[in-house]
Amino acid sequence: MSDQSTDLRETVRERYAAAAVQVTEGGTACCGPQAIEIDDNFGSTLYAPDERDALPAEAVAASLGCGNPTAVADLHEGERVLDLGSGGGIDVLLSARRVGVTGKAYGLDMTEEMLALALANQKKAGATNVEFLKGTIEAIPLPANTIDVVISNCVINLSTDKPSVFAEMFRVLAPGGRIGISDVVADDELTPAQRAERGDYVGCIAGALSFAEYRAGLEAAGFTDIELAPTHAVADGMHSAIVRATKPTTGHRPVAQAPAVEANAGSCCGGNGC
Repeated sequence: MSDQSTDLRETVRERYAAAAVQVTEGGTACCGPQAIEIDDNFGSTLYAPDERDALPAEAVAASLGCGNPTAVADLHEGERVLDLGSGGGIDVLLSARRVGVTGKAYGLDMTEEMLALALANQKKAGATNVEFLKGTIEAIPLPANTIDVVISNCVINLSTDKPSVFAEMFRVLAPGGRIGISDVVADDELTPAQRAERGDYVGCIAGALSFAEYRAGLEAAGFTDIELAPTHAVADGMHSAIVRATKPTTGHRPVAQAPAVEANAGSCCGGNGC
């Protein structure tokens, strides 16, 4: 990992930790050590009222996502679900309710403070089919072929090594498994520099892939049946998007990795998205 990538990850971790501490102390999450205003394009307003009401207030307050991946993934009873960048646990706890006692929901996060908040929320919710793991989304600490569905909420755009994220998702999914992701995606005509210019307008912009780059990255990892559908704008030429794809059941190998997109120092925030 380059020095720039290491610095960006540390920036994400620090801001993510600050968000967890703020929620623990009775506030709402933010994309930095200082609170910022979150509009209707991000956060808990993207969940139905009955979903928010069924969870601990702290899990809802820590939500900074750009969508609702538990709805995107169309979860079913008995499935094993992994949430990348699980934050305060809102998507893990919702997933646990959907897959029931015969299923299981894993949450993966790299920040001690947010993991502590998620564990506290799990206890308050009384969720027994949940497990939170410490680690990075570029090196998932689970065996291959053990997960039915991978979800994520506005987190993959923060990674400085997206090809590794896509490869890891493919590895842990069982044959026939699928991804159901909410993420920020850029119009194809926007250059990385132009995306970075929009980074101050709203969080989680500068590191976003374009639609073509996202598709190419998933194809390089081996995914098929790829769908990318914008849902709402979060900045000029930047969209919250639904991303779906499937791991083939047999006979398909990943192609050579797509070129990595250069990380931009404008990347911001972390945790359960932005």
